[in-house]
Amino acid sequence: MSPSFSSLSKTLSGWLRQAITAWQRRFRISENTFMLVMAVIIGLLSGLCNYAFRMTIEFFEWAVLERGFLLLGASHDEWSWGRLLVFVFPVIGGLLLIPFGIFFAKDMRYGFARFLEHVNLRGAKIPLRTIFTRGAASAITIGTGGSAGQEGPIAQIGGAVGSQFGQAFRVSGDHLKVLVACGVSGGVAATFNAPIAGVFFAAEIVLLSSFQLSSFTYIVVASGMSTVVSRALLGNIPAFAVPLYSLGSHWELLFYVALGMIVGVLAAGFIELHGRVKDAFDRLRMHRLAKPVFGGLLVGLLGIGFPQVFGNGYHFMERVLHGDGVWYLLAALVLMKALATSITLGSGLPGGLFAPALYIGAVTGGAFGKLVQMFFPALNVSPGAFALVGMGAFLSAATHAPMTAIFLLFEMTASYEVIIPIMLSCVIGTSIARRFKKDSLDTLELSRAGIDLEAGKERNIMKSLKVGEVMVRDPEVLPESMTLGQFADFISGTRHTNFPLVDAEGRLAGIISVQDFLGVVFEKDLMDLVVIKELATLDVITVTEEENLDDAMRKIGHRNIEQLPVVAGEGSRRLVGIISRRDMVSAYNRALMTRSLEDKSEG
Repeated sequence: MSPSFSSLSKTLSGWLRQAITAWQRRFRISENTFMLVMAVIIGLLSGLCNYAFRMTIEFFEWAVLERGFLLLGASHDEWSWGRLLVFVFPVIGGLLLIPFGIFFAKDMRYGFARFLEHVNLRGAKIPLRTIFTRGAASAITIGTGGSAGQEGPIAQIGGAVGSQFGQAFRVSGDHLKVLVACGVSGGVAATFNAPIAGVFFAAEIVLLSSFQLSSFTYIVVASGMSTVVSRALLGNIPAFAVPLYSLGSHWELLFYVALGMIVGVLAAGFIELHGRVKDAFDRLRMHRLAKPVFGGLLVGLLGIGFPQVFGNGYHFMERVLHGDGVWYLLAALVLMKALATSITLGSGLPGGLFAPALYIGAVTGGAFGKLVQMFFPALNVSPGAFALVGMGAFLSAATHAPMTAIFLLFEMTASYEVIIPIMLSCVIGTSIARRFKKDSLDTLELSRAGIDLEAGKERNIMKSLKVGEVMVRDPEVLPESMTLGQFADFISGTRHTNFPLVDAEGRLAGIISVQDFLGVVFEKDLMDLVVIKELATLDVITVTEEENLDDAMRKIGHRNIEQLPVVAGEGSRRLVGIISRRDMVSAYNRALMTRSLEDKSEG
């Protein structure tokens, strides 16, 4: 953001804050009423941002994909030689993003996982430029054929709107977090024309279900207002034209249970694949600006054989929901879409994971429904119905957000009959996915970095610090053969109270404290005969340099001790240092101050 734009933004926000504050005092507006007004404004703006974002995506889709396929004489459904050149479309996206990578490198790394970290652990202060940089870059990715979704970016855009309003009026940290959730719910609700799903997306995925009834009210208001704006601009039509759902036979429920099991395994596999592909790109020795171009090339090559993987896949999903596609093509697209999405996002092309999860679920359910129809024709099942339930079940399993998926499908179908099949498939699929993978698609990156959103800010700071960074190296040690007389002379000249004991080879043999020595009465003649090892604690709790401070503090609290010896490795007795409770508290305070300063500079 340029200095002039930043100063103008601050001037406008300052003027607006003063005007509304004066209005609030004049009419004696309560805090709850003020938050409701903010929720209404944020909801309206989120709806407008969604419209602008959608129009930007459609522009790039028209300019690159539609015009490109027409120019090449290529088609999604029929083979032609022009299909050999469709690989250039995602490459164009990678090239267009090079200026973003040069001037807004930090924003390009600011994916949905980092957004969740900022909301839950870093004060929910989202930079204003995110609305423009993340939005434009994601629109380019999706519009040029990158396999990604628009829901993650619009959630970030709406969240940034809410954060900016909260920062402008200097609301408290908890209220700022709620305003961000209002923007998120508004953005997602407007995307799917599904206000209830938007509310649960904000609650389950962004706030991790840590909301109160009062905050829930604000989120509902914002979601509803955003949906009103979306319907006014785009019409009251659902995100997908879903055929009328009906349950032909109660025996079908057994197949929905089986679908839930399959989806759970596939969702866990997708989470694993996504992490491995990202790691591969991180290890790739290539300039960071070239990686998105290379990722676009790989996705383009996949698109030669399977052009259905391009973009967010909404049009193809709608066809699958109506029963189109042969089972083996749909089954192949499960792997192809998962791979294309992992390459797109892993290479640094920005976008979301929500739509790909819906897509993979739809083709999984569609393929499964086709096979059920083939082997059990008497049941007269609809493959489109299985595609619909699979779409919600995979979303639930991959994001660990069953309520969002259930209400999204209910709002899209407006059918009570879909509730039981989707509940069964979602719960079973999510349970199996969690059994194999603790982390969801949204939290995987953070977990691999040692960040647990549900643990809170304090524990995550402790988890981010290693024992080796804080411990005291070369501590004072005593030989286990030292006598009590020698120990008495030694402690009179030191300020420490705890001392590790080592054997003749320098290995940890125990630990002794001054308290162990005090209160023990020996005859003076025995002071030179009894060795300190006989008074020391021999069953010593140790830590290694690679453990984090959260684990170390837990070990200290378990035995109520002040210091822990640090050994070279698990099972090793070679002493390399010592760490105390005071050292850990000091390191935490320094890290907290550093993180606060970083958050202020980013804001």
